[in-house]
Amino acid sequence: MVEFTRRKLMATSLAASLGASVAGVVSADEDADTPKAPSVDGKIERFATTALGAEVTGPEVTKSGTLFFSLQHPSRKNPEPFNSGGIGYVSGYNIVEDSAFDELGVPSTDEQQSRVRVANGEYVLLAREGDNIGENADLGVPTTPDGIGLDEYPGPRYGNLGYNPDCNRFIPLNEEETEGYLFTNFEQSPGEISRIPISQDDDGEWEADLDGAANLASTEAFRDIGGTRINCYGDISPWNTYLSAEEEYSHPRLSLTATTSDIVEAGSGVGLRGAAQFYNRPNPTEVGSTEWAEEYNDGAYLQGSFALSGLELQAYYLGADAVDQNDDLSSDVDIELGQTPIDSPYPNPYRYGYIVDFRDSDGEEPMPMKYYVGGRAAWECPDVQADEKTMYLSSDGDNKGFYKFVADDPIPSYDDPMDVQGTLYAVEVTNEEAAKKNPPGNVDLELDWIPLGHATNAEVESWVAEYDDVSQVDYLESHADTDWEEDFETAIAEADREVAENGNADYISDEDIVSWAEQYAENGPEGVDEDLRRVPFLETRAAAKEVGATVEFRKSEGIDSKDDAQPGDYIYVGISEVNDGMTDDEGALQLDRVDGGLVYRAEIEDDYNISTLEPVIVGADATDTADVADDALLNIDNVFVLNDGRVLCCEDADQFRRSYPNDCLYVYTPEGWTPGEGEGDEDDDRGHGNDDGHDDDNPGNGKAKGRGRGRGDNEDDEEDEDDE
Repeated sequence: MVEFTRRKLMATSLAASLGASVAGVVSADEDADTPKAPSVDGKIERFATTALGAEVTGPEVTKSGTLFFSLQHPSRKNPEPFNSGGIGYVSGYNIVEDSAFDELGVPSTDEQQSRVRVANGEYVLLAREGDNIGENADLGVPTTPDGIGLDEYPGPRYGNLGYNPDCNRFIPLNEEETEGYLFTNFEQSPGEISRIPISQDDDGEWEADLDGAANLASTEAFRDIGGTRINCYGDISPWNTYLSAEEEYSHPRLSLTATTSDIVEAGSGVGLRGAAQFYNRPNPTEVGSTEWAEEYNDGAYLQGSFALSGLELQAYYLGADAVDQNDDLSSDVDIELGQTPIDSPYPNPYRYGYIVDFRDSDGEEPMPMKYYVGGRAAWECPDVQADEKTMYLSSDGDNKGFYKFVADDPIPSYDDPMDVQGTLYAVEVTNEEAAKKNPPGNVDLELDWIPLGHATNAEVESWVAEYDDVSQVDYLESHADTDWEEDFETAIAEADREVAENGNADYISDEDIVSWAEQYAENGPEGVDEDLRRVPFLETRAAAKEVGATVEFRKSEGIDSKDDAQPGDYIYVGISEVNDGMTDDEGALQLDRVDGGLVYRAEIEDDYNISTLEPVIVGADATDTADVADDALLNIDNVFVLNDGRVLCCEDADQFRRSYPNDCLYVYTPEGWTPGEGEGDEDDDRGHGNDDGHDDDNPGNGKAKGRGRGRGDNEDDEEDEDDE
């Protein structure tokens, strides 16, 4: 999903900032052809193309076979209504009953490229960016505690508010599933999740009750947990509640392949630190500028710096007084810094980057809670298994890990979700030699799971709470000798140099992470000192690196399996790009490069473990000509598994040498699939429902599910100036 202003921008201006440290970033002309790129075990068929500038996001399929998806950040130059973010559905086509469709051709004219096209039926928008909804709110726009829309405030944005609708999930309110709530994520900071009542008439058409719709971020319960940041994809839990993933891109405390022990051994973090260490810096986005990197960080870009955008708005969302922050989003021009740091309340970095569960999703006011015990990352999506204990988690971005959380008991069996306890794991790819310099389409990745730690949700939240009072004032007072009120510019320069070299003293230290890893190696995950148990839960990526996990995946995107998937069924995982950490000369992943990415699948084993990732779709090489690239999957994002075994594949694509600039939605049909013989139960005619309700003790709402299956280091470089 979104990570700064798009891949091409990262490959140009940011590559210049990184210099030698981005040896893995090459131009399309330097990319050699890779065998089996592209290839498909089965077939893919283009079902939709989205409007110019937009991704295809948030696929959802109802019991009646209606396909929903979002129109995310389209070009403002498109004609109405395709020039603003929107939430829509395909009218006149049942994707559950009608597995066959007339495959859509490529968009070859300006008119075709400027709108959403579908193979069968018609795409109808239900709600759009800025629509007036209940309580006189604007769809997708969070407010301050005083009710003022945050679009009225200054400061850098992580995308325009309401412009980036992503995940959609349907919670039915009746047995026929003709009415219910549509939950939608908005990928921004502060994060937003809307809940819109929708209903279906006798002709199969859907209507949205915008007067009854709500922005959930404006509720007191939502603000009590600090709100959210960068809500990306999500799912419906087996206990029938809405799960939203926080894609907190600014969480890396380490850039790319660096480890904490590298910093400790070097005696300095210059050139090795990531954006998270500057979370509470006044004007934090400045550390992403070329000028700052050259002066303080040996010219290296701090991974995740772009995602520090929106932190000031997050502070105002929490109730902080507004100050004169920088309102220029360009990282390569001289800017005048605001010189008044924001005091409390200020966002606590350890409160973001989790899976959010909306208990009582069909109630008057859904109650959000976070699975802190599931680790902290840039989560694209969770996939919770039918045992109600095992949750797989994919983390988007560069040099990221692949994780799972396994609860001790079924999650809905805990009376209080804060009592949920279990073990957090990170994956290690064990067949390093087989993966070296081989085409990704030829290599199954063998997996082992490394336990990082065991805790209760309440324990982890208590560790998080210790950092709630840290503010921008602390950044200056903890790291600068000069009084910032006397000489702000000197004080912030001193603080920047101190943090780049020795780390941010307001948060978990480098020494604590290394000490945790040393004790882990000697005594195992349960043999570490009590005050170090927090490390793998709050600094998940850094901890995983220290104990040998494979933190090399590049843009691990959607992850999904069908509802109530059993041993023998499959989990699908999308990797948007096979490059950088997956193709360099270090670590367990040293594959041949495929910039178009791929889709893996993993068979679920008897204990709901997975141990092998098998490639089933491989994208095109960057050098492939239009006759090849036009019909190949490029840069997979969301994946959504229908109950019959087919998979919806959504793109967030670099276009490379395609003849058209639009992203597509493909339907993948696995090899050997025949209608009526998919993975779904014999009598299951739903898109992605769950047959079983739960008893009265279940914290979920107890109704049976009836839904359809079901951005990375850079945003779209084709965004208009006014879009930013």
